Amino acid sequence: MTACRAVFLDLVPLNQNDLDLSPLQHSVSELVCHDYSLPDQVIERLQGAQIAIANKVRLDARTLAASPALRLILVSATGYNNVDLEAARQRQITVCNCQGYGTASVAQHTLALLLALATRLPDYQAAVHRGDWSRSRDFCLLDYPITELSGKTLGILGHGTLGSEVARLASAFGLQILSGQLPGRPSRPDQLPLHDLLPRVDALSLHCPLTENTRHLIGAPELALMKPGALLINTARGGIVDEQALAQALRNGQLGGAATDVLESEPPGADNPLLAPDLPRLIITPHSAWGSREARQRIVQQLGENARAFLQGQPLRVVC
Repeated sequence: MTACRAVFLDLVPLNQNDLDLSPLQHSVSELVCHDYSLPDQVIERLQGAQIAIANKVRLDARTLAASPALRLILVSATGYNNVDLEAARQRQITVCNCQGYGTASVAQHTLALLLALATRLPDYQAAVHRGDWSRSRDFCLLDYPITELSGKTLGILGHGTLGSEVARLASAFGLQILSGQLPGRPSRPDQLPLHDLLPRVDALSLHCPLTENTRHLIGAPELALMKPGALLINTARGGIVDEQALAQALRNGQLGGAATDVLESEPPGADNPLLAPDLPRLIITPHSAWGSREARQRIVQQLGENARAFLQGQPLRVVC
């Protein structure tokens, strides 16, 4: 294709007016960007486009059938469950995603959550704002037990690129690392079965994909196996943890704390059990671990690379 029109259907979740889009702009002859696209706008906006770029916009069989010029779908994320891959195959539409862009960002966020729980940072910040320190007879306030990470054991489920980076950073704080075996994966001598891992760790960090094998992988029976006072960190996917079971474990004081950047439904409804106001020692961040400016700029770079490679007949990061 000498002329190539690309349509970015939902730019705002990626770009907060702080990114350089030129790597993508220079890869196509025309780039049209929309902040968001409602379902009934997608087909019209893709007319005449050879490339569709989407983060979460659904590209189903009906949409692909109504977009005869479409030859390439670029997903501005790693997950591509918003694309009907079978329909894309049938229409010989290539689908490419982005990979590895958020490793540094998610790893540092994971450590930030772990440190915040260990140091009881949210509790002390709230205490200062309540005036507890101002009313104290002593120079310091030590109302909440602080835990040193040095010498403790961190369990990691999902020891790929991201899990390995978390392990590397955690080792700098003196944490011992144990790797857990994921269900449905071949056993490895350096990984412990989940039920052997959980009683041995002082903190557990999740970095595995959400699959039928990992959905609610951490539920009430698994939480009961963890040490009293253990910490749980989830920067992977919300559905890996049974949210009702986690809420109950926190209420019962079964865990020392939990922190999650992801929830089963996003954005969450008001009835999400982890949004209950009475839950102690819980930190929730709004799926923001991946979102450093540097990580989002890498996505733009990879989108440009994927577009150029496809147009040169050597597609990159192909999922379909």
